[in-house]
Amino acid sequence: MTTGQYPHDFVVLVADKNMEFAVKGILGRAQAMGIREPITVVHVHPEKDPGCLLRGHEFLSLFQKQFAHALVLLDFEGCGQESSAREVLEAAIEERLSQSGWGGRAAAVVIDPELEMWVWSDSPQVDAVLGWQGRSPDLRSWLKTKDFLQEGQAKPERPKEAMELALRTVRKPRSSSLYFQLARQVSLERCVDPAFVKLKTTLQTWFPIHSDAELLPAE
Repeated sequence: MTTGQYPHDFVVLVADKNMEFAVKGILGRAQAMGIREPITVVHVHPEKDPGCLLRGHEFLSLFQKQFAHALVLLDFEGCGQESSAREVLEAAIEERLSQSGWGGRAAAVVIDPELEMWVWSDSPQVDAVLGWQGRSPDLRSWLKTKDFLQEGQAKPERPKEAMELALRTVRKPRSSSLYFQLARQVSLERCVDPAFVKLKTTLQTWFPIHSDAELLPAE
């Protein structure tokens, strides 16, 4: 199913392979996201986060007539402009996308501080995917002993470092497939991170479960 005049639904530009696998996992759970599943092509920018931030609009300009919508996804940490607010960076990217020909058909999501922020749900599936199922202490208790998680905090302040150490502790190799597994198995309703909420609401706007055509009465 395509969108209107465009032959394809959705093109996504991400900063690395981990994001690519996470996006594919998330989009494969259309019902949980409250959307119809769009036909999606994901590209990784060769210049990673700074490339997505500063030249994402140039990369995506090739796809304006082929895809109904475009998304740029990157980490705040490592983008090179951490002195600016996440929302300011998103607005700047979206302005460049709009001026380059996408108009209002494109959006940007900057994850603060980084993709691993979406990993740290309190779902037991996180323990399972990261190799902590059945261990004592459990993963969140262990995070507290390592000062990654303070009392009352929902997620560690240094999510990437916490994930890397957790994997090393159980001798589980870090790979992009872990991000796909987490995206496919962890409850998406539990994630209230502002960047994830923006992603979800944007997708719900672009790819509603019922299109306008489907809602029209039969003749």
